[in-house]
Amino acid sequence: MASASDTLAGLMPRIAAGDRDALRQLYDATSAKLFGVCLRILADREEAEDVLQEVYVTIWRRADRFDAARASVMTWIATIARNRAIDRLRARGPMARAEPVEELEIADENQVSAETSLFAADDRAQLAACMGELDERTRGVIRTAFFDGVTYDALAQRLGAPLGTVKSWIRRGLAKLRGCLER
Repeated sequence: MASASDTLAGLMPRIAAGDRDALRQLYDATSAKLFGVCLRILADREEAEDVLQEVYVTIWRRADRFDAARASVMTWIATIARNRAIDRLRARGPMARAEPVEELEIADENQVSAETSLFAADDRAQLAACMGELDERTRGVIRTAFFDGVTYDALAQRLGAPLGTVKSWIRRGLAKLRGCLER
């Protein structure tokens, strides 16, 4: 029996070939999760719906660029959704979601969160374990930047740290995560 990830991967060549039914199947299987990503970043249902539509138009146009060797379908399309939502958020202005870091809600590491639900069940445990290997500051900035959609500039302002320093923390943290996930 094919896994959900394999099923989604099988749809991508069909979508690249212009198969609308394959796009509909992908939409049915993934739209709730992608809508959650958009809504979490934008905190506005109407904008999240607009961005979700843009996401599927992008998938339709770029399905031929999907590379299963680099990422799962869910990771690839979630990245598209995240980036589109951040682009929309940036269009509002750089401080649209700026809140002091002290006021940010820290997610319980053991709780299944929106971001971990994007990954297949076997990837979820590995990602949580790898995130647990990061120091608290690095884990926090990665979660805030990638899962909450806060720009590096806004994050640096929240933390009162230089932009280059925040980027270095994230870059080093992502390198550690990549190394851990490849084990």
